[in-house]
Amino acid sequence: MSSISYRHVDIVALAKAFSDRGITDDVQVNSVLPGPVMTGRRRSYLEHWAPLHDMSVEEATQKFPAEAGIARYGTPDEIAELMAFIVSPAAHWMTGSTLRMDAGEVKSI
Repeated sequence: MSSISYRHVDIVALAKAFSDRGITDDVQVNSVLPGPVMTGRRRSYLEHWAPLHDMSVEEATQKFPAEAGIARYGTPDEIAELMAFIVSPAAHWMTGSTLRMDAGEVKSI
């Protein structure tokens, strides 16, 4: 459990509880746990973090994926595509599921 934060566990537990209640009402409840996605917020963080660690923003941006064992950051569009699938007719039978989209960052089950 060391690679998944307690906050994620709380989100997953809450979604699972809601999905159990939604079954009788035909309401789908699923959760998505995105890994490192390059957003404006992440860029801003890196802009503040890099100088504090004597590196450029570019160096800091490249450092994390390599240390996390992934090839690159995800994009908001990739997360949006997963969300679009979850609400599509193809996923109508899916409820109570947790989908982690993280480029393989989390190495455990």
